[in-house]
Amino acid sequence: MDIKQYIEENESRFLDELFSLIRIPSISALPQHKEDMLACAERWRQLLLEAGADEAMTMPSEGNPLVYAEKRVGPDAPTVLIYGHYDVMPAEPLELWKSRPFEPEIRDGRIWARGADDDKGQSMIQAKAFEYVVREGLLRHNVKFILEGEEEIGSPSLNAFLHEHKELLKADVILVSDTSMLGADLPSLTTGLRGLAYWEIEVTGPNRDLHSGHFGGAVANPANVLCSLIAQLTDENGRIAVPRFYDDVEEAPAAEREMIARIPFDEKKYMEAIGVKALKGETGYSTLERNSCRPSFDVCGIWGGYTGEGSKTILPSKAYAKVSCRLVPHQNHEKISALFADYIRSIAPDCVTVKVTPMHGGEGYVCPIDLPAYRAAEKGFAQAFGKRPLAVRRGGSIPIISDFERILGIKTVLMGFGLESNAIHSPNESFPLDIFRKGIEAAASFHIEFDKDI
Repeated sequence: MDIKQYIEENESRFLDELFSLIRIPSISALPQHKEDMLACAERWRQLLLEAGADEAMTMPSEGNPLVYAEKRVGPDAPTVLIYGHYDVMPAEPLELWKSRPFEPEIRDGRIWARGADDDKGQSMIQAKAFEYVVREGLLRHNVKFILEGEEEIGSPSLNAFLHEHKELLKADVILVSDTSMLGADLPSLTTGLRGLAYWEIEVTGPNRDLHSGHFGGAVANPANVLCSLIAQLTDENGRIAVPRFYDDVEEAPAAEREMIARIPFDEKKYMEAIGVKALKGETGYSTLERNSCRPSFDVCGIWGGYTGEGSKTILPSKAYAKVSCRLVPHQNHEKISALFADYIRSIAPDCVTVKVTPMHGGEGYVCPIDLPAYRAAEKGFAQAFGKRPLAVRRGGSIPIISDFERILGIKTVLMGFGLESNAIHSPNESFPLDIFRKGIEAAASFHIEFDKDI
């Protein structure tokens, strides 16, 4: 049976299985969902066994359990390790959802739910492609699965797990579906990811909130100081002002910049889609360069003082911000984290106390396009989408991808099927059914094409 027929005949079951995962609110950021994490891991274990794995198990970690499964073809056959994650982002603000986030619905040719894309939908694509090649007797290489439950909080337990289970996870290549394409009609393979460094800044002034009439103008306001500090982190050209920040930043080669310039991109539609009248970024680079192969700085959250209804005239005792930098390959996130903290402390005035707390981070990644597995993925996309995928760097970060290479010594092929319109991490996350089908076809074709090089 060919893959299209297999998908058509089994789609209802595929969706039922996906929906059984989505209905489990496996939100790793919220401790009250600990039991849901266990339930979701167990459900994945069952599904991978049913899909054709020889064995599947939930394995403990320092945090949430991981799901491991494998299909053994032969001791001398190459091995593909498929990675995904079963945890999801919180669904809030709930009032902005048009349907319940953990009760999936199909509307307008899309699956609507938290995790429909990131990453339950995309992981299910890989599971169903695996099921097809196993049941049809087409598989010629070993396959391993590893699904974690902490990706959305920075994978804090994964590194220790990788070190502990190097032999178990031994493979020739890692395959990941947790990235996006340029568009439904512009299939693309991600060849690079940016790294990440993240901090919380705490500014403390007086020992209590003060009356702004009695103290305003005489005592430093931590909220005002925090805004001033943040303003000094970038210059008028959109460059990050931290000394030595750009020491390890490599310019994209001219050939790659030319390739980026050839990517179909409508800046007007891009702005309309996100509701802005103009774009802003580092001088001298295009929008697609700025959000893929250049570093960036962003305030992710800022708070302090009175934020309730009505007014309260105070000078707050404290103010906070969560900030992050996207990094490019070769920028070490620990080095950048230290440089950033040193710079903030150096520009902080004596009238306040500033605390900088590093949070999670990770390195960038580049995938060689001459890898046999990359070529197999490329052919898989061409089979499913009818055109050769573009090779593009993406602006997001998946820190564990560089950890895979550093700890396991294995390169990763990023075979993602997401779309910007899927609104991952936002209310009304969705995933188009036609991309779900094409994704399964492309992933199944990957396995078949990969075997041709054996």
